[in-house]
Amino acid sequence: MKNTILVITLFISSLSFSQTGVIKGIVLDKQSENPLEGATVELLDMEIATGVITDLNGRFLLKNVPIGRQSLRISYIGFESSYIPNIDVTTGKDVVLNLTLQESFNALNEVVITSNSNLDRPKNKMATVSARQFGIEEVGRFSGGRGDIGRLAANFAGVSAPDDSRNDIIIRGNSPTGLLWRIEGIPVPNPNHYSSAGTTGGPVSALNPNMLKNSDFITSAFPAEYGNAIGGVFDIGLRNGNIDDYEFAAQIGAFSGIEATGEGPLGNKGSFLVAARYSLVGLIGSAGAGTSANPNYGDFSFHLNFGKGKLGSLSLFGIGGTSNIEFLGDDIEADDLFAAEDEDAFVKSGFGVVGLKHTLALGKKSFLRTVLGYSTSSSEYTADRYFDKDTPQETILLYTKDDETENRFTLSSLFNTKLNNRITLRTGVQYERLTLDYINQDREEQPDFDGDGFSDLTTLIDTNESLSLIQPFVQSQFRLTEKLTLNAGIHGLYSDLNQQFVAEPRAGLSFQATDNHRFSLGYGQHSQNTPAPILFLNETVGGIDVQTNRDLEFVKSAHYVFGYDVKLGNKWRAKLEAYYQDITNVPVDPFASSYSTLTEGADFGFSNDAVSLVNQGTATNQGIELTLEKFFSQDYYVLLTSSFFQSKYTGSDGIERNSPFNNGQVINLLAGKEFAIGKSKRNKLFADTRLTYSGGRYYTPIDLEASRNAGYEVLFDDLAYSQQYDDYFRWDVKLGLKINSKGKKRSHQFYVDLQNVTNRSNIFSRRFNRLTNNIDREDQIGFFPDFGYRFQF
Repeated sequence: MKNTILVITLFISSLSFSQTGVIKGIVLDKQSENPLEGATVELLDMEIATGVITDLNGRFLLKNVPIGRQSLRISYIGFESSYIPNIDVTTGKDVVLNLTLQESFNALNEVVITSNSNLDRPKNKMATVSARQFGIEEVGRFSGGRGDIGRLAANFAGVSAPDDSRNDIIIRGNSPTGLLWRIEGIPVPNPNHYSSAGTTGGPVSALNPNMLKNSDFITSAFPAEYGNAIGGVFDIGLRNGNIDDYEFAAQIGAFSGIEATGEGPLGNKGSFLVAARYSLVGLIGSAGAGTSANPNYGDFSFHLNFGKGKLGSLSLFGIGGTSNIEFLGDDIEADDLFAAEDEDAFVKSGFGVVGLKHTLALGKKSFLRTVLGYSTSSSEYTADRYFDKDTPQETILLYTKDDETENRFTLSSLFNTKLNNRITLRTGVQYERLTLDYINQDREEQPDFDGDGFSDLTTLIDTNESLSLIQPFVQSQFRLTEKLTLNAGIHGLYSDLNQQFVAEPRAGLSFQATDNHRFSLGYGQHSQNTPAPILFLNETVGGIDVQTNRDLEFVKSAHYVFGYDVKLGNKWRAKLEAYYQDITNVPVDPFASSYSTLTEGADFGFSNDAVSLVNQGTATNQGIELTLEKFFSQDYYVLLTSSFFQSKYTGSDGIERNSPFNNGQVINLLAGKEFAIGKSKRNKLFADTRLTYSGGRYYTPIDLEASRNAGYEVLFDDLAYSQQYDDYFRWDVKLGLKINSKGKKRSHQFYVDLQNVTNRSNIFSRRFNRLTNNIDREDQIGFFPDFGYRFQF
């Protein structure tokens, strides 16, 4: 044992001599987003002062940077300086930064104000409240995240996700269907493997975190450029490849799979970045978490930046993913979360987006950005059910067939201008053309008109529809005083399906009372279309199939937010937000019932009998959120987030009920520490942990007698969401090692992520078992070890 430890120590030490890395990037004016020539970029904490000046295109390059955590100061005459701490420099990859500076309020040449650049402030300068920037380093750092940005969001205040099998993002009690996904400025359908139409989450993300740059996550009262969402916005950006050198990476992980990434220069100051992944469990034949079936999924991503020419900057980007899985009844275990022993089910899905982005500088203070995009999402689900299985009377029938394809053409144009150092104007319009091709057939809860003893295969949706959404907006930022900033705008939403239009005012006010105390207020009107699987449901009227929901109006939500931020010390901050959401125009049944479309979206499908709906439902979400955070410094970080909230809705029966997303409280505690090892202290051991506690989800009790008589699950509609599952608790621990190689541009990272280390049995659901005629309890995933290795060169 002693010899083994000695060998490992010598190996680590031999890789840790005086290697150096590279920090480079671009410095932009935060208001105009144009490059700043002549800005000073200084590398701090050096025995000999090191600094460079940005070139004509605002770019800088720092060579021979010592390995480890470094800090930068960026300054420019007449602008507020920015301090960027804890930049992780390695030998395997250059660090590329996109930095912004804001012009000083009084623009006095001899006065430079220093501000810290932290992830608590969003990249979008028009976002005042309920918004934060998430860093890609966090995706790989936090334990239990599986390299999934959807699961990363669950660590932030206001988000609950007590479901180990899916990454649905439930914001402040809203249905996950209220979330808007954007990639490079355009809306996209569900970017997950095994996705289904109308939903926004899934078991595995199709977004490769190694392709992404720091992006924004907004949970309420979002700026006027975002629309057709009432819950929140995930605004994703793709990073550029290395414009100077070729870099490659290979990676393997239990959940992320096998991956290869390549990047390098392209043309005149352009770059390419490509990445491909495929599921490890699909290759080795091991079961995925939550099921004994073998999931197969893969994705490919690219970002081609053609550099800046006389006609502006041009880039081409794309993401494509496919997935499939077979649930064969004979191979299914009784506690499988997704399948049944008397069915053979086959699932396929696909996701793709491709876009062309053009940015044209209009002088030194304005730009015009246009994005042309096409996206597609498809899902197929077929289930063959066995009746009287393993008897002479065994019969196999097609029980469910669901084939859904959504194609989306998007044209988005945005004009931004810095009128002066106090006023910024942004305006634009977005056009979407959606084509929906859905067919859904099912026997569940259907009559037996042909008298063969089995319920008939009934067509619930059969549509090939197209509709257009047009969303103009205008917004401005007014720096009223040096401490008081107003963001205000208006967003429009028009649908040609039923010629409806709404205008939505938005406003946010931020007051920096002192250097350490900031207050904010936010208000916004937000509207959203009814999910397509509900909008185009068939109802038989007079022997004719009619889409009785297609004229439903937009769901409307008014957001009110108060926030308070305080800096508690070096790299420590606390944040409090209180909010209230008033939701109206919600589709509900035309007769007295507990149904509301706001209860949909947290599964793979939607109700198939929600027809002839009317916009008469309401809902409220209200709560308070507390965040205590120490950003990474002195080799450790701490993040404590807590949410205490209430989510209620009212159906057509006029009774106020708990929503299924009313967990009541969610608390997350994350912490991590790095330990320098090796002769030069440039290699790192790291440890991270996460504790998550959440109130249980509300559910509707099962009418056991009626279910036994019907042969399928029947619920007590008058007791909808009246009972609550047990509280959810999970503890994850992550351990790893980072190694910077000697003499060459290489680095290694190993980790093991022990998820649910206490093996707690968190409940997943209670379901009626049609084979035993009893109600079964199904638990979520128990202890599960994830692992990974990454090699960069």
